Amino acid sequence: MLSLDIEQFWKDDEKAHLENCFYEGSPQAALAIRMSDECVFAELDEPGKPWLPMDRERRMDLNKRYNDKAEKIVGKRLLREYYPTKDETFPEIRKIGEIFEGRYVANENSIWLEGTVNTPSALDELIDRVERRNIRDFILPANWYSEKKRIFEKYGTKPNQVRSVRGPVTLATSLFGVENLIFLILDEPELAKRFSTIIADVIIGIIEVMDEETGYSAETSPHGFRFYDDDCNLLTPEMYSLFGYPVLKRVFEYSDRSTSYDRNKRYQHSDSAMSHLLPQLADFNLTGCNFGPTVTVAEIREHMPNTRIDGQLAPFTFMRNNEDDIISEVRRDCVAAKQTKGLNVMTAGSINNGSLLTSMRTVMAAIQNFGRYD
Repeated sequence: MLSLDIEQFWKDDEKAHLENCFYEGSPQAALAIRMSDECVFAELDEPGKPWLPMDRERRMDLNKRYNDKAEKIVGKRLLREYYPTKDETFPEIRKIGEIFEGRYVANENSIWLEGTVNTPSALDELIDRVERRNIRDFILPANWYSEKKRIFEKYGTKPNQVRSVRGPVTLATSLFGVENLIFLILDEPELAKRFSTIIADVIIGIIEVMDEETGYSAETSPHGFRFYDDDCNLLTPEMYSLFGYPVLKRVFEYSDRSTSYDRNKRYQHSDSAMSHLLPQLADFNLTGCNFGPTVTVAEIREHMPNTRIDGQLAPFTFMRNNEDDIISEVRRDCVAAKQTKGLNVMTAGSINNGSLLTSMRTVMAAIQNFGRYD
């Protein structure tokens, strides 16, 4: 078992996050892992479905008990302990998949987006309908304005912006199907381009509406945009250039007009084997990335010298809680980033239920022993 000075670790970690994890005086690699709400079940030996909605009181009780344990094991309370009441909560706006007439369906474990079209002609007609759709009228519920006014007057809170979304490929495969999208790009590239264009139009439309509802403009907004595009790995570089790349280009150009700095201005999460797309993603000068476990720190750094790397510990390595394996992967990544900095040690994908606090402590120890920059 590696030694760990918890108090010193957190002091050093605070410095490690400065300047987007590239601070010249940083003593060690940064730690991004703060666990997740879904980890409470295995940790506390409690039943539950990690990805499905839960009763508010039970959620807060589980998180508090989890934090009591976390404080003893890793020296910090990690999860939020207060969730707004229904009276404090803004009415839910419609999601991007619904604009494309998809359905969000709950199964036993999670909520999935399912599309309603599966032929090029049906897709063409769907795009016609989406083009005519008024984004504001469609996504905001009928009671939006009265509730927005009431909540602000009573609680002083404003609605949230929308500054993240499923990436274009993942959205398209959910709505239209994986094979259908691939054949569409190969056989009907003009329609595929039209599909790509309307996705970008809709994303920017949502951003505009919710920025305005929050009181921001594109120029004053404090945030950029984050894409979550696991399925981008399914496209070849040529296919991605035609379909996915134009969406990111337009949205980043639109959302990055803010004069303020934010560490997440341009972010891409794709926990899949998408190394072949690194040269294209490098064009966007990402401020942060979280890629799949087969993508190495060295590969990322070759193409993205100024991007904070949130990774590259395999999620299943972390979830299996094998101390030696965790140390081996964290040490590998710390060594690879020693000369360049910019490493924010994180799982290369989601932190899953089953990942224990003792494993987070092991990651901390590995950083303190093998991730020092001095």
